[in-house]
This record gives sequence, C-alpha cells and structure tokens, in this order.
Amino acid sequence: MEAFSRRRCEALKLMVQAWPFRRLPLRPLIKMPCLETFQAVLNGLDALLTHGVRPRRWKLQVLDLQDVCENFWMVWSEAMARGCFLNAKRNKKPVQDCPRMRGRQPLTVFVELWLKNRTLDEHLTCLLLWVKQRKDLLHLCCKKLKILGMPFRNIRSILKMVNLDCIQEVEVNCKWVLPILTQFTPYLGHMRNLQKLVLSHMDVSRYVSPEQKKEIVTQFTTQFLKLHCLQKLYMNSVSFLEGHLDQLLSCLKTSLKVLTITNCVLLESDLKHLSQCPSISQLKTLDLSGIRLTNYSLVPLQILLEKVAATLEYLDLDDCGIIDSQVNAILPALSRCFELNTFSFCGNPISMATLENLLSHTIILKNLCLELYPAPRESYGADGTLCWSRFTQIRAELMKRVRDLRHPKRILFGTDYCPDCGNRSFYDLEADQYCC
Repeated sequence: MEAFSRRRCEALKLMVQAWPFRRLPLRPLIKMPCLETFQAVLNGLDALLTHGVRPRRWKLQVLDLQDVCENFWMVWSEAMARGCFLNAKRNKKPVQDCPRMRGRQPLTVFVELWLKNRTLDEHLTCLLLWVKQRKDLLHLCCKKLKILGMPFRNIRSILKMVNLDCIQEVEVNCKWVLPILTQFTPYLGHMRNLQKLVLSHMDVSRYVSPEQKKEIVTQFTTQFLKLHCLQKLYMNSVSFLEGHLDQLLSCLKTSLKVLTITNCVLLESDLKHLSQCPSISQLKTLDLSGIRLTNYSLVPLQILLEKVAATLEYLDLDDCGIIDSQVNAILPALSRCFELNTFSFCGNPISMATLENLLSHTIILKNLCLELYPAPRESYGADGTLCWSRFTQIRAELMKRVRDLRHPKRILFGTDYCPDCGNRSFYDLEADQYCC
C-alpha cells in the first residue's frame, strides 16, 4: 500500500516477483490515479512470465483486478499476517512448492469489464494491450461484463481476448438493433457458465423484414440451449419479444430463479406460453411491470402464479393497466403465494372496492413486508389530478379496514407519475408524503 501511494515503481516490481501468496488483489490500489505504478506491476510480472520455467519460489497464480470494498487491503493484510503467524507456529518447516506448479503455467488475470465509452480508461487500455501481446502466457477472465455503450467492433476485439467460459454475469444496456445483436450472439453461446443475463433497449430496425426478424430471433434464442447455468434473466424494452417469446422460453434449459420482462409489448399468446414454460416453476422473483394487459385475459397470469406459488418472494405488476374486471382472476392464486415478501401493484387504475378486495386476499400472506398499491380511482378529480382531501379521507377508511383485518408491516399507496419530476409520490396509511 505504501509503495503504491509513494509511487515506488522499482519496489513494486520486485514485490510482485516475490509475492508470497497465490492471489494478488490489486484493484483497490490501482484506483489511485497513477498509470506508472500499474505499469510497474506489469513489468514485474513480465520478468517472470518470460522465463521458460517459473522461478521456484514464485507462488502467484492469479492477478485479481475485480472490485472489492475500499478498505479491503487493510482488512486482508491483517488477516493474512495472522494466518501466516499461526501457520508458522504449527509448522516450522518451510513450505515446498509442488513440482507440478513449477512448470510454465499461464497466469490468470481476473477483471471486471465495464464497456461504457467509445474509448477505455487508461488502466484497462494498458492491461488489454499487455494481455494481447502475451496471450500464450495468460488467461484473461471476466466474471462480470457490462456493455453500456461502445462500438461493437471495439467490443468484439475485447471479447476475443476474454475466456468466455468464465463470464457469469452479462448486462447489455445500449440501443442495439437486431443486426448488431446478431454479431453478439455467437459470443453469448460460448458463455457456458453464465448465471445472469440483462438485456435492455433492444430495438427492431425498420429496415428488417419480418422474415429477417424471425431468423435473427431464432439465431439469438437458440444460444440459450447452451446456457446450462442461467438462473436470472432480465429483459427491459426488448421489442423483438412480441410474438416470439415462445422461441426463447422453449430454449431455456434451467429453472430460473429470477425473470423480469418489463416495458415490453407482448401478445396474449406470449403470456400463454409463459404460463406453460417448465423453466419458471421455481421462480423467486417475477417482474412484469410496464406490460400492458388491459385487453387481455389474465387466466395465463393466474396459471403462472399458481405454478410459482410455493417459491415466489417478489412480484411486481406495476403499470400493467389492470382494471377492476380483471383483478378477480388472479386473487385466488395470489392468496396462495405464502412466501411472498414484496408485492407491487402501482399504476393500475382500480376502484376503492377492488382495492379493498385485493387487500382482503393478501391478509393471509404472513411474510409480506412491503406492499405497494395504487391510489384508488376515487382519489382523482375529473381532470386526472390527485384530490388531496378526498385521498386523505380514503386513506383513513383504508387504514381502519386494514387494521381490522391484520397488522401490516408496511403498506404504501402510490399516485400517478408526477408531470414535473416524472416520479410517483408514495403515502403510507398514516403519515404524510413518503417520497417523490
């Protein structure tokens, strides 16, 4: 730590070569804005990597550049010092290297990739250039990959250097059209240990014909056949799902724990396929917020809730446009979700009577810690704005009836979105405004 803070480059080079542990967690130190010290570490590694045989006392196998807490080095160094002291007391003989470890084994470099600008930061640029020039001596591994905005030609050159088997989490949050997605698709299929996939803002180009769209979606969804570790799937504003959700669901080979499909357009047939998918029977989180269901039958949603009732802990149906006549379809299944701890139903234009009915069905859900409901329609004036005096009266009535039924841990009522700040205001049963 002192060598980094004082920029003792030659000392750093020698310390890396004499590092007595298997792993060197360097990320907290290279956050200090000095490329020179980071280059000194790489130079120290170079002196060892270029040997035909590793020096006998070299124990370093992993250069870890993943994020950890800010005080990691202080805590870790103290723990390692105590461990070394105890080991020395138990065994005074020097530890011998295993002969098999003294051969020329590639050094493993772990890094988290956040590809968010047209150009990389100087530390990552330096690292990738160093790795590229020594690809036979190194394994570049990445557990978390985030693509937040970078030309795909740059992304491709980076992915070619990474051991794709190591990737466990991927987030793609940039405005890709389908032709760009096809370039990413082959790499996705090689991420065989992927556990979490986040896709956001995928659009269908107006220049793509329906036949081309179907072909591209097929190429993409068939990659899920290779993802045998996938547990969490998040899709937000993914326009190509409309009418094609069955293609994706049929390629899932694992039981998902988390499924969020938000702000997408789905057909009623898509909901039916979702309720019939065998890979969703063990869901703990289900988020369908922002999917318009106003003109659909909610029987598929009822079947879906019945399937996941034994495991579901989080349910979000915000802004689905669910109206009074639809709510009854899901109430019996909802009341059997005994593991549910969070339920959000804001943005659905329901009446006071329907809201009371909904509350009476969630009474037996003892694990509910947070409930979010819409302010009932009677709270608004003819112009659509919240009538404060009327809402206060309704809230008092709801408070009395809820208290008669049970003692909730936390219930909040959300208004429509504010035209000024774009957020909702939330109110509990008793207090004034909670947040906006």
